[in-house]
Amino acid sequence: MTLAAPATETPATEPARPVGQRFVAWVLAAGGAVGFLAAFTLTVEKVALLKDPSYSPSCSINPILSCGSVMSTPQAEVFGFPNPLLGIAGFAVVTTIGVVLLTGVALPRRLWWGLQAGTVFGVVFVHWLIFQSLYRIGALCPYCMVVWAVMIPVFWYTTVHTVTRGHLPVPASVRRAAAAVAGYHGVVLTCWYLAVAVLILQRFWLYWTTLV
Repeated sequence: MTLAAPATETPATEPARPVGQRFVAWVLAAGGAVGFLAAFTLTVEKVALLKDPSYSPSCSINPILSCGSVMSTPQAEVFGFPNPLLGIAGFAVVTTIGVVLLTGVALPRRLWWGLQAGTVFGVVFVHWLIFQSLYRIGALCPYCMVVWAVMIPVFWYTTVHTVTRGHLPVPASVRRAAAAVAGYHGVVLTCWYLAVAVLILQRFWLYWTTLV
């Protein structure tokens, strides 16, 4: 007679997190660096334009892709100074946090709160600028579009991380829902980019058709 092996319980495992801290760190470090360079370049171009009103910025390519047209509008100085100065300060902080995270340092919760607040402000401001560029100014700034492109993933992955890792005081149900959505983080980001691209394509469709 053989004795049956004792039943063993399967230990409860924590749900897999699809977005690790190191991945988020790279998004912050790389995205912040690219955003900083774009904002710095815009500032240099703005200074050159202030010195010489006849100066044609390097990113003024055609009637639609024209930094000069955007820089001369009130929307380019919402707070009384050139918008890129906000980008220089903000992206410098984002890059620094990303680099610190890559070293394996655990950031205090309040710092995550500050980063989350900053990225919320940034992504809302960027989408306001997208609306203004498309439907009020009628021109696109290529360097500004680089800022748009990096601000979206910086906000998205910061939010995914802070909510799923418990850095934000949200209900458990919200955290579980966020974890489920985070499993498709790449799909969400792709759809977000496609939505912006479709708006740009639709708004300037008549001009794009003259290029083919």
